[in-house]
Amino acid sequence: MSFRNLAVLGLGKVGTLAATLLHEADFSVTGFDNVAPARNLPFDTAALDVSNADALAKALTPSEAVLSCLPYHLNKGVAEAAHKLGLHYFDLTEDVPTTQAIREMSKTAKGLMAPQCGLAPGFVGIVGAHLASQFDSLRSIKLRVGALPQHPTGLLGYAFNWSPEGVVNEYLNDCEVIEEGQHKWVSPMEWIETVYVNGMKLEAFTTSGGLGTMCETYDGRVENLDYKTMRYPGHVSLMNFFFHELLMREQRDVAGQILTHAKPPVDDDVVYVHVSAEGDAEGRLQRKEFVRAYYPIEVAGEMRTAIAWTTSASVCAVIEMVRDGALPATGFVKQEEIPLEPFLGTPTGALYGED
Repeated sequence: MSFRNLAVLGLGKVGTLAATLLHEADFSVTGFDNVAPARNLPFDTAALDVSNADALAKALTPSEAVLSCLPYHLNKGVAEAAHKLGLHYFDLTEDVPTTQAIREMSKTAKGLMAPQCGLAPGFVGIVGAHLASQFDSLRSIKLRVGALPQHPTGLLGYAFNWSPEGVVNEYLNDCEVIEEGQHKWVSPMEWIETVYVNGMKLEAFTTSGGLGTMCETYDGRVENLDYKTMRYPGHVSLMNFFFHELLMREQRDVAGQILTHAKPPVDDDVVYVHVSAEGDAEGRLQRKEFVRAYYPIEVAGEMRTAIAWTTSASVCAVIEMVRDGALPATGFVKQEEIPLEPFLGTPTGALYGED
């Protein structure tokens, strides 16, 4: 069922851009943040304390759908409010327990519950499933993503253009994989490998949440499936030292504050994507790849960082597909169930370019 009225919660870079893109896609958008933005935006805005359940329900009542661009620990409460009101729900979370809770809600939802609609999980899962569909039998699916500064400085070679809470979570939580046909959990910041994108040497290592629901979907269908974060060489050794030898894993909030203070965000970023699948097709072993480097571009009249527009475009494309009837209107949608070509055919999905 088509819908038009949509609330966007969280007006940071990603939330503001997502709300702007949805406004341009002919949605009636209201953006909410803990403090109403001072700048003029093309959509309505208001202040909202999302921790106040009554205020949240009142704010969401006029809407038909809600997109949460909030820190992951707030998403469960928003999803519960959306479920009670019968709204479509979308978010960008990589947090596995949050997604599991939302999936349970979807069993009795009147609208669609669609978490994990960002870059990873999200877009790379859509790409991975597209590549996997071209094989008669699968040996591996490998998803690799790196959101990095174009001009790194220091030994870490990093800048926190993404939520420090999310990054710390990904670096410390166990990672779901399929290894040699066995569905299992492994430690983060391990399985280190070298990857090249457009000649740039990167290291990749396990981090949590990037696969979304793919292990469940491909269990019994693929021998090896994993997600890794890409960084400039030397990063993972220093982060293991920071979190484990210095015991900063015991103080996640403090760790996030230290890292963001040391490595603040930059405008000149890059998002590296390296997705591959291997298996048998047409009677022979083959490998198919989707490898890209995405840079800041002008969107809606302003230059946007690569991580902001790649994340925003992904969730907006999914929302447009739901509105236009290209995806179900109720229940739970897995990212790997979203077809790539219609996704790229939406106005925002087209920003990714053709595969």
